[in-house]
Amino acid sequence: DPAAGRLDPEQLEAVDAVVHLAGENVGTRWTAERKRRIRESRIKGTRLLAETLARLRRPPRVLVSASAIGVYGSRGDEILTESSSTLDTPPDFLVELGREWEGATEPARSAGIRVVHLRFGIVLTPAGGALGRMLPPFRLGAGGALGSGRQWVSWVAMDDAVGAIHHALMTESLSGAVNATAPAPVTSREFARTLGGVLGRPALVPTPAFALRLLFGEMADAALLASQRVLPERLTESGYRFRYPELAGALRHLLGADR
Repeated sequence: DPAAGRLDPEQLEAVDAVVHLAGENVGTRWTAERKRRIRESRIKGTRLLAETLARLRRPPRVLVSASAIGVYGSRGDEILTESSSTLDTPPDFLVELGREWEGATEPARSAGIRVVHLRFGIVLTPAGGALGRMLPPFRLGAGGALGSGRQWVSWVAMDDAVGAIHHALMTESLSGAVNATAPAPVTSREFARTLGGVLGRPALVPTPAFALRLLFGEMADAALLASQRVLPERLTESGYRFRYPELAGALRHLLGADR
């Protein structure tokens, strides 16, 4: 029970690798209570895991811990790789959360465990998340871009999210930050147009920024309207080959339109 500060070390003795993906959903309006739960589920849980692993008699060789591209903040058209600073951005909730989340693994790293922070973009699956919420209005022909539509959206198909985890586990040269995003980010307008095209529906009904702010408050600017043009430099340079590098192909696969 990580929330209560309890983790049985005996269950972790002699495991070869640990993948840590736990965290409260950030895709809803952020009340003070919701923000507390988001922070604690990531930072407190990750720190407890890292401290427990560091004390093991036979610790794992690698810890792959989820992070997110929100740590970069909203950066306009700037191309972002793992070498891009996360310290120059005006802090918002997701920026500060990402820094602390990654920092919480320090006990494991200090104990000699190889730690990889997979900075996920928007993971696409029709089973839920962003794509799952977008499908109903788009299928009705009522979908469109968010805000101006000019902000960059960095995404990854679920297949490649899983592939990136496996690659991080097996590639001993990887440690630290690794962007888990497809190599072809798109603007919000292009995302909407591509999704509409795959579904055979128009995508001409944008959601104005003011409406998003009314509905989602602070989360609208930090997530829905943020512009993050992220490239997976370290993944590709270390030999990972994306199954779905382009959005149209990914959506056709995920929605069964390639059958």
